[in-house]
Amino acid sequence: MLKIGVLVSGGGTNLQAILDAIDAGEITNAKVDIVISNNASAYALERARKHDIEATCIAPKDYPDREAFHKALLAKLQEKEADLIVLAGYLVAIPPMMVEAYPNKIINIHPSLIPSFCGKGFYGLKVHDAVLARGVKVTGATVHFVDAGTDTGPIILQKAVKVKDGDTSKELQRRVMEKAEWKILPEAINLIANDKIAVTDGIVSLK
Repeated sequence: MLKIGVLVSGGGTNLQAILDAIDAGEITNAKVDIVISNNASAYALERARKHDIEATCIAPKDYPDREAFHKALLAKLQEKEADLIVLAGYLVAIPPMMVEAYPNKIINIHPSLIPSFCGKGFYGLKVHDAVLARGVKVTGATVHFVDAGTDTGPIILQKAVKVKDGDTSKELQRRVMEKAEWKILPEAINLIANDKIAVTDGIVSLK
């Protein structure tokens, strides 16, 4: 049974998609063991509690420096013996010490088709603002492993979503979540939980 730790900063819609997929049997051999947020008022924590999952806040402001915060976050995940870390709208940079502790065991959902509209500064509505400003016709979402860079780890799954004329950033964000993020994040977790993924030279293949 794969033990999952989910890190989230806000409402937790991707967390809900994971929980729903587990309840529906679309994710097998896995359970969410802990949900951690950097934001004590994040609704994601309430979603976790409703599922009888441990929910805790570990926030940078509660520690004397960034290193102490990073150590506390890592210690909590190790205490829970998490096998997979899922970043589901987590707006805090993952430190090298965590990447080293969990090689190819941290995944992130990004609201674009990497390598487009990704990297430093591209998060939340900013991604969709950039998509609309560039006038691309197709966007989407990407699930990838986390490495030392920003959105540079091996790509697991991608799903395309059409951009419609007259879209606002919020409309596009919602469509990308519904049509792509909420589908491929649970799918990727299920593949990992059932040992269906291999990573060779930075490229993901299905077993």
